[in-house]
Amino acid sequence: MSDQHQARTATLVVGATGDLGGRVVRELLASGNPVRALVRDESDPTALVARGVDVVRGDLLDPASLDRALDGVGALITTAQGYMPRRKGDSLAAVDDRGNRNLVDAARRARLDQFVFTSVLGADKARGVPQFWQKKLIEDHLEASGVPFVALRPGAFIGGAHDYWARDLKKGRLTALGKAEVPVSSVHIDDVARYLARAVEEPQALGRRIDIGMDRALSFKDLAEIFSRLLDQPIKLRTIPWTPVNTAMALGGVLSPRIRDFRAMLAFFASGQSVANTAQQAELFGSVPTAEETLHRYLREAGLRAP
Repeated sequence: MSDQHQARTATLVVGATGDLGGRVVRELLASGNPVRALVRDESDPTALVARGVDVVRGDLLDPASLDRALDGVGALITTAQGYMPRRKGDSLAAVDDRGNRNLVDAARRARLDQFVFTSVLGADKARGVPQFWQKKLIEDHLEASGVPFVALRPGAFIGGAHDYWARDLKKGRLTALGKAEVPVSSVHIDDVARYLARAVEEPQALGRRIDIGMDRALSFKDLAEIFSRLLDQPIKLRTIPWTPVNTAMALGGVLSPRIRDFRAMLAFFASGQSVANTAQQAELFGSVPTAEETLHRYLREAGLRAP
């Protein structure tokens, strides 16, 4: 690790007030790493300040504020995204494209030692999925910029603020949209946060685009079988056929770009291309969590299984 990095020990977290970003902050602090957080004016940083985080006000759309935030920083982790807007004006074009490009350019000016980018599994294969392809474009911009970077490409999140399984599981069922037998890689949100935090201290990760998942991809049929075993009760798989789902979303997508993008994402998952190669994950971060231990942890945290 360079002398410059040793002299600039703070890690800037962009997206620290979000679900994944907050977990990244927790992981960094637990490892003894000083943390700085870029927080927008309308966000409440009270919880971060209480945890000893150095809070700086700024915005991805304000390059000067990014220069100030990166002053004295050795590394950066960003989990920010605008596709699922948290304020008026957030969008794929504003935040995920222009904002991320501003951040990369600021990192180049600051001569940052490590830029850790939260991408998505299969980004380079998903040209038809705007919110995925945009991640690939920023990966390319990072590489072209010369900024030392690592891009983690996690599969679908398990747990966290957007839990789509718990309500169904409490009723003894699991619902699949479309093809229930196509495997898709998933990963616990806390594991993603842990890998993002560890990537800051892992020089061997530099320049890599790393798939992140469990030990194997699972179909909804597989999930129902594993949940049945872990809960010691039958979990019924309810499948909504792809043809009516696709037709309905095609009609809705005429008026709603969000529905159109969601349809494209489901089609990508149904194609079987969202499957992680976890070889680099294992090499850099140790053993890859098994599906069983990950789903057991999820059930426990969701209050569906005794500790």
